[in-house]
This record gives sequence, C-alpha cells and structure tokens, in this order.
Amino acid sequence: MLKYVLCAIVSITLISCGITNDTLSTTEENKVTLAYLTKAKLGEGAIWNDKTKELYWIDIEGKSLNIYNPKTNINKVLKTPSRVGTVVPKNKTEALVALEDGIHTINLKTGSTSLFLNMKDDLKGKRLNDGKCDPSGRFWVGSMHFNQTKGEAKLFCVTNKPELETKIDSVTISNGIVWTSDKQTMYYIDTPTSQIKAYDFNNDTGAISNERIAVEIPEELGYPDGMTIDKEDMLWVGMWNGNAVIRFNPNTGKVLKRIEVPAHNITSCAFGGDNLEILFITSARVDMTVEELENYPLAGSIFKVVPGVKGVKSNFFKN
Repeated sequence: MLKYVLCAIVSITLISCGITNDTLSTTEENKVTLAYLTKAKLGEGAIWNDKTKELYWIDIEGKSLNIYNPKTNINKVLKTPSRVGTVVPKNKTEALVALEDGIHTINLKTGSTSLFLNMKDDLKGKRLNDGKCDPSGRFWVGSMHFNQTKGEAKLFCVTNKPELETKIDSVTISNGIVWTSDKQTMYYIDTPTSQIKAYDFNNDTGAISNERIAVEIPEELGYPDGMTIDKEDMLWVGMWNGNAVIRFNPNTGKVLKRIEVPAHNITSCAFGGDNLEILFITSARVDMTVEELENYPLAGSIFKVVPGVKGVKSNFFKN
C-alpha cells in the first residue's frame, strides 16, 4: 500500500509545480496516469464519443454529467436535476441520461433536460444505475434500491418509440453491460453476485437467453462495477473496493491482467483516444474511511492507461 500512497503524493506535488502528471505509475508494464484531477463523489458511466473525441462520465451523487476533452484537458460540467446513473450519446448535440424518475434527453450545450421516458412507477424506492446501448442502438439500463435491498432491482431495455421492457428481474445492483463484436453474446454484472454472466443475444429482436456464469470473481479482488470490452472480446472491469481494473477472459473465466489504480473504489472504464488505445478509468470517494482517503488522495479523479490492446467504438442511441 505504501508504494501507491507515495506515488499519489508525488503526483500531487508535480501537479502543483505545473509538471506533467504522466509520471504517475503503478507498474512498469502498464503506466497509470492521472488524466484529470477532480474529487467526484461517485464518478461512473465512462463512455467515449468517437465522433467528438471526448469522454462522457457522470458523478452520480454530484448530480452532474461531465464531458472531458483530453486534448484541451477541459472538463465541462452539466448539472442534472437528480442523481444520474449513466449516459449514452445520441447525436452531436444530445445524449440520454438515466435520472431518478426515468430517461431524459440532455442538451450538451445548455444542459437543459426533457423527459424521454417516465419510469416513476418502476423506480419507487429505487434509482437508475449503469447502462449502455446495444449494437442496434437500444438503451439497456438497470436499477438499484436506495437501500441496496437484494433482488429489488431490474435490467430494462429502452427503445426509440419509446418503449420499456424488463429484461432481467430480481437483481440487486445492476451494473456493467457489453456486447461481443459478432453481436451474439451479452455480458452483464449484478455487483453483489461477484459474477459476470453471459447471455445469447439476438441483435434483431434484443432477446436474451441461455443465462450462464462466465466469470466468478473472488471477493479479495473487489466487487465488479462498470465494464467495457476490447477488440479481442475480452472484458475490462472496474473493481469497487479493489484498487484496480481487471481484464478477464469470459471464455475461461481467468484473470488476464490486473492494473493497479491509486484509488480505492474503481467504478468504470472506457477505451478512447484517436485509435481507441487509451483506457480511461473513473473512481469514487464515497464508501471510504478517513484513513483510505488519506492513503488515496486522488480518489474521485479520472485516470488513464495504455494497456496494449485497443477497444471498440461505443454504441450510440438510435432515433
């Protein structure tokens, strides 16, 4: 632990002196650097807009959508009316955000929102959490009970009509979701299960079937949170209470790579950059002790690493 504490302290010193933060490193093989210094309460929902070359991410408890431009190092903050669970791009000027009462369209210039789909009846005592669009542009988004009550949440699918369909019932904290390059398999995380499940996926209809466990994650590695997929169809998962992003092989269930991050709760990740060669990583400051906050002063910031494998383009919501 001391190694990472000293590394974080050195990084803050360099930043205060106006020196590049690219010196922040946790391993020789994969250098984790500080992309953007901030203190997000619950940074989440990382997704790369390949058209604008920007990273979208959200601060759930900070009630904000953030748009980070790596080339200018400018982070645009758009406040939301309530907690925001995730974001997916829609077009050049709009995105969809999952708020406490349902799905809203947000204007990326002004920050104004308008209700796209009312989900109040489905979200009593709950809020929306993580989600992404499938290859056909449907928006899959899950929920969680405010008290994290077991089995009280669901995974939904939202179409452009808009129509709402429950896809998976009786989950607890709906989290990461991705699809393979051949569009035939969907992977999904319900965090407390410490599992990544696989489903056969029909891209034409959005139907899922043949549920099975792809990865069993030992508790000592942390709890699986947000997830992305790379060009080789391997899974990258942010580990809550795990200080790392882990690359899993869903075909064997094995850990392929563990990248240490100088933050305790790692929440999501997304491939970005000009060639999708950079993995951006979000983190959180909630659910940390005073000692942990002292040991990980960069918690809540955005990190990046070049992991040696490229990602795939994020799916946009289709009108």
